[in-house]
Amino acid sequence: MRSFFIFLTAIFLLTSCNQKEEAKSLKLSHGLSLDHPVHQALVFFAERVGEKSNGELKVEVYPGGQLGSERQSLELLQLGGLAMTKVSSAVMENFSPKLSVFGYPYIFKDREHRYKLYDSELGNELLLDGEQYWLRGLTYFDAGSRSFYTTDTPIETPSDLKGLKIRVMQSPTAISLIKSLGGSPTPVSWGELYTALQQGVVEGAENNLPSFYTSRHYEICKNFSLDEHSAIPDILVISTLIYNKLSSEEKRWIQEAAQEAAIKQRELWEIAETEALAAIKEEGVKITYPNKELFKEESEHIIKDLKEKEPALYTIIQEIKDLENE
Repeated sequence: MRSFFIFLTAIFLLTSCNQKEEAKSLKLSHGLSLDHPVHQALVFFAERVGEKSNGELKVEVYPGGQLGSERQSLELLQLGGLAMTKVSSAVMENFSPKLSVFGYPYIFKDREHRYKLYDSELGNELLLDGEQYWLRGLTYFDAGSRSFYTTDTPIETPSDLKGLKIRVMQSPTAISLIKSLGGSPTPVSWGELYTALQQGVVEGAENNLPSFYTSRHYEICKNFSLDEHSAIPDILVISTLIYNKLSSEEKRWIQEAAQEAAIKQRELWEIAETEALAAIKEEGVKITYPNKELFKEESEHIIKDLKEKEPALYTIIQEIKDLENE
């Protein structure tokens, strides 16, 4: 069924414009709401592309999963049926294994440490790792730190997770992390999560504050624990098939606009985090500030095990940690 959906969507996108129009109009898909700071940054990106090109190149933004899930959008990019999409790096790790480093617990000290990585040569190398699968990363969008939220049980220590069905993305690293803390990882798509929480399919999830707020998950989950166990950025991705058809000037417009949008998004994100925290408190959500060291100690073996099992990933994580002191 999924393959049939992708086929139909690709046909729609490919036949909705002729070859000349396709070269000048690029469709960008994502699954977030209109009030999400990442959507606002993508609108800014589209505006900057239009300004830089004097209207010669247009980016059309389709929010709210109109053109499919993150996984489906990536597959459309590989076919050349969709130009760009915003996805979580956790979803991208299925195509670019190196990006799984972002899913490991407590590899960043703080926000500034994350930005150092995003702006570094190493960060750029990770962005381009998916090109072998026709997926070229353009820039990172900060998605803050991920924390647990639940319908009933407040998460104050790792033991509170034991036996709980926690929603995770389709990410082997995320699944491994929840298992290490004693939870029961349950993959559910973002668009279906509200209903899954409502019906008890899962008893909790993990995400950042703005996403928790804009998704209205606070209507069901009245416990938010700021354990901040991981920081998984979003990535703006372009189809390599389409990128290679662009002129050098068009590529420059897109890359410059993407970098400007990333800076803009960081400003929007900091505001959104502050506003989201205040808003969910007003909605009666109980905010818990657990001892992060307990969660770090419980999960640190995941990284230690990489030294023998995945030495290349282990090296990347150490390089990321070293950036903190540069």
